[in-house]
Parts: sequence; structure tokens; C-alpha cells
Amino acid sequence: MIMIRKFRRKFSISAPRLAVRPHVPWYLRWALTIPFIVGAATMVWWAYDSGLELAGFHRGQAERELDTLRDRVSFLEGENTRLSNEMAARDRQLQIEHAAMMETANQVKSLTDENASLKEDLSFFQNLPLTAGRETDLSIHRLKVDSGALPGEFHCRLLLVQNVQQRAKEFQGSMQLLASGEQDGKKVVLQFPQSNNAADVAAHQLSFKYYQRIDRTFTIPADVHLESVEVRVYEKGASEPKVKQTIEMG
Repeated sequence: MIMIRKFRRKFSISAPRLAVRPHVPWYLRWALTIPFIVGAATMVWWAYDSGLELAGFHRGQAERELDTLRDRVSFLEGENTRLSNEMAARDRQLQIEHAAMMETANQVKSLTDENASLKEDLSFFQNLPLTAGRETDLSIHRLKVDSGALPGEFHCRLLLVQNVQQRAKEFQGSMQLLASGEQDGKKVVLQFPQSNNAADVAAHQLSFKYYQRIDRTFTIPADVHLESVEVRVYEKGASEPKVKQTIEMG
């Protein structure tokens, strides 16, 4: 049998086998294939959805709950914005009220101090006839020197009064402060106003007929220990003080 087969192969015509199939257009192939693909995808999706439902997950209910949560978050964000705006407005209102209270407190303090000063002035002027017989034409009353808020800052307050005989004319002159103290173990004397400060010199000029209340601020170096302050009042054109007074610092 083997020899016969070899003989046939050697003396016969050998050719590959051919398969004859009918020609099918490509659109017909896709038209037949796509429904199967869609059907398979639908079956897979249905199986996946059925598996979720069997596991206790319901898509419709989950979507409804998700929508509810979205609405809740949106509502809470709106409430948060509204409350933040209200808090900011109330904070601004509190700041305004606090500023108004501070201003009112400062005004009350200022009025209280002014009232006390007026009471002192009233008491002084009620007793003014007792000083009418003094020989001096000008006198210094209620001299006070207090520390300021800043280092080395001091406030000097006093009342200048002309005696009865001199009240017919207006007093013209200037005031000078001499601050005596100790700096690095040495005695120092500081003069106010300083001659190189025109504005300060002008502020120490005096002009009054009956009396003048004076409130002046001066500043000394922080390392100077103030011991005393002397007030000198000069009449215009005079080189010697018309009246002077010294106050010792504690």
C-alpha cells in the first residue's frame, strides 16, 4: 500500500485542496454580528445587576439616596455660607459697638477730668479774694508734673493768675521749663522749649488777661532720672523771670 501511494504521488498531479464558499458582503456580516454582541452585553449587564440585587444593592434606591445626599450637602453648604455671613456681620457689629463703648468711656473720662478741673477752678476762684493782697502781680497755682504713657514723657500742668490790680491789662510773655535730673551719675539740666524748635517755642508763648490754664508735655532721655522741675514765666522783653516755682519729683 505504501509503495502504491508513493507511485501515485510521483506520477500524479498534486495540488492543495480548495474550499469553495459563497461570498457574503461585509455589511451583512456586521448586521448579523452586532445583534449577537448587543445581546451578549445585555446579558452580562443583566447578570451584573441581578448579582448586585441578590447581594442587597438596589440601584434605584441607591440613586435616590445619592440624590437626597446631594440635596442635603447643597442645603448644608448654603446654611454654612449664611451662618458665616451672619457671624462676620455680628463680628463687625461687635467691633463697632466696642469702638463706640471705648469712645464713650474716653469721653466720660475726659468729661470727668474736666469736671474735676472745673471744680478745682471754682474752689480756687471762690477763694481768690484772699490772694488779692499779695505783692506779686502774677502767681502760679496748682503746679503738677505727672509721668506720661511713653518712657521719658511728662505732663506739666499749672494755672497762671494775675492779681486784681493787674487784670486791667493783658499779660504777654512766655514760659520755660527746667528739668533737673541725673544721668550716668552726673547732674543734668534740660531746658524746654528748645531754641531750635520753632513750633515748641511758639507753644510756650503766653497771652491772657485774667488767668490761663497750661498743660505742656516734655520728653527727656529714658536714662535720665528726673529729680525736679522748675517753671519760669517771663514777661515779654524781660530777661529775668517774673515768677518761678519748683516742684520736687518723688
